[in-house]
Amino acid sequence: MEDLKEKYVNPFTDFGFKRLFGQEANKELLIDFLNQVLKNEEEPIVDITYQKNERLSEIEPDRKAIFDIYCKNEKGERFVVEMQKNQQHFFKDRIIYYSTFPIRDQAKKSLWDYKLKAIYMINILGFAQDCPPDEKDKFRYDVELMEKETKRPFYEKLRFIYFEMPKFRKKLEDLENRYEKWLYLLKNLTELRDLPAKFEERIFERFFEVAEIAKFNRDELDIYEGTLKHYRDNRNTFDTAQERAKEKGREEGREEGREEGREEGMEKRENEIALNSIKAGLDNETISKITGLTIGQIETLRKDA
Repeated sequence: MEDLKEKYVNPFTDFGFKRLFGQEANKELLIDFLNQVLKNEEEPIVDITYQKNERLSEIEPDRKAIFDIYCKNEKGERFVVEMQKNQQHFFKDRIIYYSTFPIRDQAKKSLWDYKLKAIYMINILGFAQDCPPDEKDKFRYDVELMEKETKRPFYEKLRFIYFEMPKFRKKLEDLENRYEKWLYLLKNLTELRDLPAKFEERIFERFFEVAEIAKFNRDELDIYEGTLKHYRDNRNTFDTAQERAKEKGREEGREEGREEGREEGMEKRENEIALNSIKAGLDNETISKITGLTIGQIETLRKDA
């Protein structure tokens, strides 16, 4: 059995994320989180119904999507909430593909006018993607279809919201609202030993109660240990690959530096030979054969000789 040092479950494990947000008994936690993510933009969510999280493609029998959490609210709007632990090369392709399932779920077999309810694809990323310098502190991305020239929204009922958690750097004492508190917990839960004073609200007291590992039964603990090991193995593999790539880059840089040094030394030596040859009265063609320098380079050296 693995020695669990943390007091609270790791939200970036499959078991941890679903225990916190994917259980009927704890759905008030997911409702509050979603309301904070969408606050001031949409009407508050009153209730949600969890949907089957596995969706099969109608095109290819063995192609399917398995969501971490898939639910709909009392208005029929769909929410896919996922935790992405490690870097994915085709993350954006994946969420576009996954969005097709809650779209098709709304299709009716009888006469239908194609009217759709809103769909929200919400992803919490344990990694930061490559970004331009002016986005180094931008941790939330909110994407929808727009008209390219006017920048006006084309379709507002399909939203992609994702958080790059490494770029959320607020400290406990700097948290200003419940939205920031949720993000802080998702990133730092395993580092906490007790309920911080700032989180003394009923919803967070419930969250900490659900997250406490000591309250797991034997089966839950076994499952959690398995998913935690899987998470750590993947993390170690990813970190090792990154470190190897960095070391390879450093070695290539060192070799390039050595090569540049050798080239600079050779160039300096060739120039010295050429200058001595000029002083000895040799012609340009002869000097070129000796040093490999061009006639133009030799003429330049003659001016400085």
